[in-house]
Amino acid sequence: MFDFFWNLGSFIVALGILITAHEYGHFWVARRCGIKVERFSIGFGKTLWRKVGKDGTEYVIAMLPLGGYVKMLDERVEDVPDELKDQAFNRKTVWQRIAVVSAGPIANFLFAIVALYIMYMIGVSSLKPVIDTTRANTPAAQIQLQEPMQIVSVSGQKVRNWEEVNLALVSHIGGTELDISLMPLSLSAQNTSAQEQAQVTTYQLDIRNWQFDPDKESPITAMGLGIYRPGIEPIIALVTKGSAAEMAGLALGDEILEINRQPYQDWNGFVDVIQTSADKDVELTVLRENKQKTIIVTPQAQTNANGETIGVVGVSPTQIDWPESMRFQLEYGIVDSFTAAADKTWQLVVVSFKMIGKLFTGDVSVKNLSGPISIAQGAGTSADYGLVYFLGFIALISVNLGIINLMPLPVLDGGHLLYYFIEVITGKPVPEKVQDIGFRFGAAMLLLLMSVALFNDFSRL
Repeated sequence: MFDFFWNLGSFIVALGILITAHEYGHFWVARRCGIKVERFSIGFGKTLWRKVGKDGTEYVIAMLPLGGYVKMLDERVEDVPDELKDQAFNRKTVWQRIAVVSAGPIANFLFAIVALYIMYMIGVSSLKPVIDTTRANTPAAQIQLQEPMQIVSVSGQKVRNWEEVNLALVSHIGGTELDISLMPLSLSAQNTSAQEQAQVTTYQLDIRNWQFDPDKESPITAMGLGIYRPGIEPIIALVTKGSAAEMAGLALGDEILEINRQPYQDWNGFVDVIQTSADKDVELTVLRENKQKTIIVTPQAQTNANGETIGVVGVSPTQIDWPESMRFQLEYGIVDSFTAAADKTWQLVVVSFKMIGKLFTGDVSVKNLSGPISIAQGAGTSADYGLVYFLGFIALISVNLGIINLMPLPVLDGGHLLYYFIEVITGKPVPEKVQDIGFRFGAAMLLLLMSVALFNDFSRL
């Protein structure tokens, strides 16, 4: 229950910030164009807070935080006194109207830069993207590894952590090939001059048959790249409450010595035995306070993502700390943070547009669309990790909000812009009847997309 309210609260905060940024873009440019703004509202429905400013604008916070609007004086909507007609939206030039409408999405992109700027100023704890294995029958199978290697670029795009690798790989969905450049981890830990002299090996991967389900795996593992992880000690670090392990008497600090009277080899082997022993007794020999103890545990049967029945006991091992050579703080100075933030925002914009295009070509399934439930979960998870991760999350959502609003659907900003650019070309406004038909079509399409996204959300629960 706490997770639900935490996710909901994080979602409301994130959405409220993004809507405010978007609507303020419309508001600010409208005022600069001499348009009278009657109401600036964050949310819909019943008014929770209201204030009338010295400028005559009514500022409102409403109950439903699922959107917002800027109500401008407009003769198409209501009667306007003669003395105020020069402040009406419809009386402004087509380029002024274009500026007002496009200001919302642009404000979202600018906000993303600001959020990322603060994030880079604070600094983000990151891990170098190091691989130590590749999987057979995948695009990465041709890469031969003799030692852990760090990914330094993907198709010429420099990558510094796993997030950047993930973003670079996603942009190649539906493509035919990509280049991946690797450098020995031992060399990446040295100084900059040594890195420049290091031998970088580049592999060209055939990705024509590369597909992945984002609900089951990441593009990194689907590519066949084995993420390097430090070793695991067979010492129990977590026992889930109410689990088979707790009921059997396993405790924190127990060291696993034997499984069914066979010596412990590695954690993967232990997991294999547990998963294939659903509702069957498994005999464990553990070391507790320098004394050996035999415990019988019965893994509980569960169904995994593939519909298979597996056994689960509810324990986690002790993870060895990441080597210092692999950890770094991704942060910049006052000037460089802005450059990095602008570059990252541009990358997000490009990848997002590519994903929309791939939805239409079929390279990306509509099953990948996410709605408010997934966004709320993402908001809660990122807030759990701290401010810098929450900033990164809302920057991503802000970019997506800006792009969605630029889609040429008449109910969105992009639809209005489409009509205005037609007016620029033809020299006269699009007929009201045509606009009305377009708005109905746009509303139906938007409702369809929202329905698909919500269906996907519920199917993931």
